[in-house]
Amino acid sequence: MWHARDRAEGDRPRVIVIGAGVGGLSTGCYAQMSGAETRIFERHVQPGGCCTAWSRQGYVFDYCIEWLIGTGPGNDANQVWRELGALDGKTITNFEMFNTVTDEFGRSVTFYNDPDRLEQHLLAISPADARPIRAFCRDLRRFAAIDLYPFLTPPPLRTPRERLATLRTVLPAFLLFWRTAATRMERFADRFEDPLLRRAFPLIFFQAPEVFPLLPYLFNMACAYHLNAGFPQGGSLGLARSVEERYTRLGGRVDYRARVARILVENDRAIGVELRGGERHFADHIVSACDGHTTIHGLLGGRYTSPRVDRLFRDMVDRPELLYPGVVSAFVGLSREFDAAERHSTTFLLSDEESAALPSALQKSMVVQLRSRYADGFAPPGHSVVHCTYFSDYTYWRRLRSTDRKAYWARKQEVADFVRAFLERRHPGVGADIDVIEVASPTTTERYTGTRGGSILGWRSFTDADDVVTGLVDKDRMRLPGLAGFSMAGQWFSGGGLIRAASSGRFVTQFLCRELGLEFRAWESGGTEPWHQGKLGRLPQLEHRRVR
Repeated sequence: MWHARDRAEGDRPRVIVIGAGVGGLSTGCYAQMSGAETRIFERHVQPGGCCTAWSRQGYVFDYCIEWLIGTGPGNDANQVWRELGALDGKTITNFEMFNTVTDEFGRSVTFYNDPDRLEQHLLAISPADARPIRAFCRDLRRFAAIDLYPFLTPPPLRTPRERLATLRTVLPAFLLFWRTAATRMERFADRFEDPLLRRAFPLIFFQAPEVFPLLPYLFNMACAYHLNAGFPQGGSLGLARSVEERYTRLGGRVDYRARVARILVENDRAIGVELRGGERHFADHIVSACDGHTTIHGLLGGRYTSPRVDRLFRDMVDRPELLYPGVVSAFVGLSREFDAAERHSTTFLLSDEESAALPSALQKSMVVQLRSRYADGFAPPGHSVVHCTYFSDYTYWRRLRSTDRKAYWARKQEVADFVRAFLERRHPGVGADIDVIEVASPTTTERYTGTRGGSILGWRSFTDADDVVTGLVDKDRMRLPGLAGFSMAGQWFSGGGLIRAASSGRFVTQFLCRELGLEFRAWESGGTEPWHQGKLGRLPQLEHRRVR
């Protein structure tokens, strides 16, 4: 057992972290660097949470990363990954295009990251749409000139110098930010006369997030143009393993197959955790970096809350329009390679008949990615991994699995059969080269990662829920009113996306350092000289490769 109560004066304060996802591992790393003694309890057998992968018959099925903000040097997002050791020794794959969209009739549009090339390509498809095409590409050029990555310091703790630096970046582009944040992508896409462009623009991010304005599309494409949104060698689980290695090198400990049953509270102060088997561990501070609803209503029994927390985990958590939907994934292992001209990622627009054949498809499209193009090692030499995905209704799969397990497996087989037939139509003869097809539903994600509803990214960005999450950081400082010695990190308390999950660990550690009387410190993995919040040390150059 771990006893904070036995800590002698002068000993390092002890911190327990619940969950070894990216948010939990990040919290552990920064707390260790700042002088705390930490221990992470994880229910699963490996790190990463939703940032994961698994192997089947010699193939690696990488589940999470499609692009990673911060893979290029010289920005705050990259500094976070460097501090966490996430990119140590890794090559980065950069694609020249974000995505390709192909309709039912074979017409295609490719969303190149280079604004000049994109503009030329779009005008060749539809000269009649010159006005919205030039407007979008003009804004993309403007975003490419902006360097704004607010991932180092939570807003309440920013120094006057940091606030001034942010203002110097934001003010000249304020009207651009305001206009692109206020313009929904669907409304912008309606300006196009060409039906392909009108349907394709919301699918730049593979599947349509539905509520997104223009801003995130422009920001992420600009990052990709500057080689700052690539794919790291080793993929999702490789990244999680690298952060885990950084954490253990710093002296931290991860206990796997250690499911926390409840958070121990005494006199309105969190003092420890009790595992499912009854074992208890005590600490000076507890950080929950697991599923938000589980934290509030499970581990704490709903006893500590706030108006913001009530809105999120009572009023909003069951509203599908505020959560990223679940995803059905079909991984295909193939004993063949694809032609080099084949795009790494294509969203195929489906006919009514095709979409009706996909169980519980929320949109009439399916994404097909050649995942073995993203990094070496995902498939044996001469083989390929294809990842096919579509948005789907979690409640459909949950109800099916709980009431009729046979029907549940039958629907998963229907997905596998659809994918096999679809690939065969696109590439005649490919069916004979399929070694394995594995289908994961949203309930699969929930069972293995614990994330509610199988929602990989949690709250939808640019919704009312996103505004409430911002308040948890800026106003509540990632704490619960009335409960001392407790903080929250991870996607459910900071917003979705890996860089936001990682920065949540940096944020929460800065807050808890003030409570524990520690000085926040962070330094690059492999470095010897620690720096304080804004200081950036020497950064070794990553090896980048472009893929056409």
